[in-house]
Amino acid sequence: MYEVILVPLDGSKRAETILPYVEDLALARKSKVILLQVIEPTTTMVTPYDMVPYYDTELAERILEEAKVYLAARKGEFSAKGIDVEAFVQQGAVVRTILDMADQKNVKLIAMASHGRTGMSRVFYGSVAAGVLHSADRPLLLVRAQG
Repeated sequence: MYEVILVPLDGSKRAETILPYVEDLALARKSKVILLQVIEPTTTMVTPYDMVPYYDTELAERILEEAKVYLAARKGEFSAKGIDVEAFVQQGAVVRTILDMADQKNVKLIAMASHGRTGMSRVFYGSVAAGVLHSADRPLLLVRAQG
């Protein structure tokens, strides 16, 4: 039923609250797990008076490398338990990239933690989980992260 499970992570402990659920499912169903971290391109301003955003290539490369190291560690944890796992770091809009990866890898279930924001904080900060929920064309397992 859930042959391939996509797990979007952002490097936070909150996002990792989904991992025990995914581990249980993957072991019970012999599922393949795909770990994904999406890096949004960032621009910075050198000073408050700059009119043109500046793309810091060095910062972007460091963020990309940190994401690869992070996912390699999570991948190792799943592999050590006998779970078939792949890890990808992609750049782009988070929700769109998650949905595109789900299509590309023929994912049967997207499993992720929701930060549980409501009200104005959700409006201001957006919600990746809500975006995926409203746009996904496949089952979605959401766990509300506490704390």
